[in-house]
Amino acid sequence: MSVIHDMARAARAALPALAGASTAQKIHAITVAAARIRVRSADIIAANVQDMAAARASGLSPALLDRLALDAGRVQAMAQGLDVVAALPDPVGTVIKHWQQPNGLDFTRVRVPLGVIGIIYESRPGVTADAAALCLMAGNACLLRGGSEAALSNAALLACIADGLAAAGLPAAAVQQVPPGDRTLVDDMLNAHGLIDIIIPRGGKGLIAHVQQQARVPVLAHLDGINHVYVDASANAVMAAGIVRNAKMRRTAVCGAMETLLIDAHAAPDLARAAVAALVEAGCALVGDAAAMRIDSRIAPAGDAAFDTEYLDAIASVAVVDGVSGAIAHITRHGSAHTDAIVAENTAAAEAFLAGVDSAIVLWNASTQFADGGEFGFGAEIGIATGRLHARGPVALEELTIYKTLVRGNGQVRS
Repeated sequence: MSVIHDMARAARAALPALAGASTAQKIHAITVAAARIRVRSADIIAANVQDMAAARASGLSPALLDRLALDAGRVQAMAQGLDVVAALPDPVGTVIKHWQQPNGLDFTRVRVPLGVIGIIYESRPGVTADAAALCLMAGNACLLRGGSEAALSNAALLACIADGLAAAGLPAAAVQQVPPGDRTLVDDMLNAHGLIDIIIPRGGKGLIAHVQQQARVPVLAHLDGINHVYVDASANAVMAAGIVRNAKMRRTAVCGAMETLLIDAHAAPDLARAAVAALVEAGCALVGDAAAMRIDSRIAPAGDAAFDTEYLDAIASVAVVDGVSGAIAHITRHGSAHTDAIVAENTAAAEAFLAGVDSAIVLWNASTQFADGGEFGFGAEIGIATGRLHARGPVALEELTIYKTLVRGNGQVRS
């Protein structure tokens, strides 16, 4: 465990400088890193081409290949995401609450950095840039353990981050790359209690499950993205078709992709057929229950595990439910508390859905693909948290801080 211990100790040694860094310093580091990413776009893409070739040869799944791939647009989007983070209000030192007690004690609750954050992720090179910028802006040090399939892409991006740190006079140990390839280092991170303050995993179900089961360090994560779009009987057919198509087919491999379409049993036949056809005509295979199969003959029978499956591919499940209450019951039974949406013109139905679905993100008349920190105005995110401690939904700047309470007195003693 010496490699991880050494890296974590160096990260902890960097914390005072990060916590004391001015907003201007952090902004400078991030904007320089963004500028370097733009200037070196061709080099980053060339490194990614090598990663992609090796990944294809090794048989990496289409979903992971999609997450690994970079092009000029994605690289520019990464740089733009860093600029957005740099323009956000600095959360460190923000007063959350201020109050006084009758005995004269004065209380102020303020945001402070979490500390050393370990981030374990697969494929997605974009996580490298996003995580570094968010952790830095929130005053944290981070240990980034990307997958070996993205080793060259991540190294190219981390060189840009390192330039930003150096330009701002911040310690290089603030952002460190854990050597890829050696899986024992992941377990070392999970067991670095007292050195790493929190672990944020981002990847497939196998990785997340392993982290959650083995970690002795607190974990902020989601296991599955079994997301639903419910088409209410009151929905506009054109709107429903557009949302359903986008929720599934914009990018099938992202964690915000719809995996199950729910249709109100009271929906008009044209509405139900329009929602289903939107998927079939976009190239999505469908499986469904008996009622769903009666809507469209192109829906195949659903297997026992269909409604509990995160496909991350051009396939979705379809079920017919009895109104909003039936949709909520289905989501409660089969969902993963990630992202669920209703398409409806009836305000009462929509509000009942928003209140009754216990997921991190619940939408009305919008695609589940908006489950993304950038779309929330956060600039970037490290992941989506579906637990009930500390943070829920996109993990961005505020979610990478915790608070402490400052108490000012004038000689009070407790009786």
